[in-house]
Amino acid sequence: MTNSSYQRFHFGLRSLFCLLLLAATFAVHARTTDPLPSWNKGPAKSAIMQFVNAVTKKGGADFVPTAERIATFDNDGTLWCELPMYVQLAFALDRVKAAAPEHPDWKTTEPFKSVLANDMKGLMASGEHGLLELITATHTGMSVEEFNQIAKYWLTQSKHPKFNRPYTELVYQPMLELLAYLRDHGFKTYIVSGGGVEFMRPWTEKIYGVPPEQVIGSTIKTKFELLDGKPVLMRLPEVDFIDDKEGKPVGIQKFIGRRPIAAFGNSDGDLQMLQWATATNAPHFALLVHHTDAEREYAYGRESAFGRLDKALAEAQQKGWTVVDMKKDWKQVFPGK
Repeated sequence: MTNSSYQRFHFGLRSLFCLLLLAATFAVHARTTDPLPSWNKGPAKSAIMQFVNAVTKKGGADFVPTAERIATFDNDGTLWCELPMYVQLAFALDRVKAAAPEHPDWKTTEPFKSVLANDMKGLMASGEHGLLELITATHTGMSVEEFNQIAKYWLTQSKHPKFNRPYTELVYQPMLELLAYLRDHGFKTYIVSGGGVEFMRPWTEKIYGVPPEQVIGSTIKTKFELLDGKPVLMRLPEVDFIDDKEGKPVGIQKFIGRRPIAAFGNSDGDLQMLQWATATNAPHFALLVHHTDAEREYAYGRESAFGRLDKALAEAQQKGWTVVDMKKDWKQVFPGK
């Protein structure tokens, strides 16, 4: 072998060695990188990772086939901030104020009178019936496409009153990581929310990585019509389905057709979903986000008008469900903060 040939061989061998070393380094890094970096070490993080490892370990006693790895998430208070009021309610209030000039009778008619007077106490006194009136008045009488555009535009223009950031930036960084972690391990992630499905679907894929067909929510009745020869779906002033409390397991069965093996919520409105997910001898996991951080977000629970966590918290303690203490378990709450 000539000297130049030997040098080329030596160089090639050294390059190959460097590439192998680099590949090994990347492999070790991939194994050791924390998939949940915004979660502090503790029982909640450990429980999540132990469950995922158990159901994805081939040959393990708790192995679950990929097709059965269904995880359902509430939205308000579980994936994004829900105080001082549900985001969709803030949207409805703005819609009332914008449409008020066309409805002079609203000045003397509840619940619109309270909305126009910025009287939240009066609005809440109107109860569920009053809130449904607001929704039907502000969310119907238009096509699905028109409503989607209105909702998307409002979200780009509106900011949270406390944090002065767009609502879609006030998603929980630890839960974004959890969604990605589950999907990386073969889970299909669904949103199962009491919020309106058409209010959520335009943006959930961009923000959460959850496509519109995997979003289950409350619905307004729709009707197929031809307008100027063009087919449209019109939103009618009638509620079709309320995807909250007992409605959540019904919605899961209706639209998914499989019992989730993991369910995530934050309030009594999610209790039945967690009960349904855990009412099986097969591997299962249930988690509640408890809002305990008044400085970085809010601290609330048993007495809250929005996102009340009372009965579900008691049941979680009885059944050993995982409860996240936001203040203790999360290194950060929102992206970039």
